[in-house]
Formats: sequence, C-alpha cells, structure tokens
Amino acid sequence: MSITAKAALLGALCATAGGLASIAAEAQTQTWRFDQAAYVSCREAQAMTPDARRALALFLGEHAARHHGVRIPPDERGGNLAMLVRGGCTLAPDSHLFAVIDRAIVAERDKLDKR
Repeated sequence: MSITAKAALLGALCATAGGLASIAAEAQTQTWRFDQAAYVSCREAQAMTPDARRALALFLGEHAARHHGVRIPPDERGGNLAMLVRGGCTLAPDSHLFAVIDRAIVAERDKLDKR
C-alpha cells in the first residue's frame, strides 16, 4: 500500500470514527488532553507516527504512574513496561492504549520506584 493510500485510509478512519480527527491532529503537535488521549485504541496509536505514538504513550504512562504512586524509570524496568504494553496491544489491538499501559504499570508496580 502506497503512503498516499495509507494516509487516505487513516483519514477515512479518522473521519468516520467521530473525534479521532482531532486526536490525529493533536498527535502531530504532540499536545494531549487526557479525556481525548485515554480513548485512543492500540490500533489507532499504531497508525500514528512513531514520535507521536511515543509522546502519547509517555503522556498516558506518566498519568497512570502518578495515579499508582510510582515513577516510570528510564532504565531496563521502563523497557520491561514497554514490552508489556507492546504485547498487550498485539493481543488486543482494539483495547484502549491507556488501559494496556495502566495494567502494565499495575503488574510491575512492586518493581518501580515510589513517588
């Protein structure tokens, strides 16, 4: 599939899914509001550019980590969280990315530094 066809497909998905067009626009500027970001599915996040996807995942991860009273470390433990999120999204691509990230943090909470 050509880049133009992929862009058209993403545009069609955003146009029909109501509200996703604003999320796609925010992905380009990398500013997020939680009430919008929380409803992005893994499949929709995968369709974003790598930088936008990373920014979204970090935003949601920091939110979930604050809620659970932990920090996301920049070392190997953070990489383990990323692998859990990647696996969760692979198994359930229609899940909300925030739910997958939150569950990964809960699963690894004992290994993370407290706030």
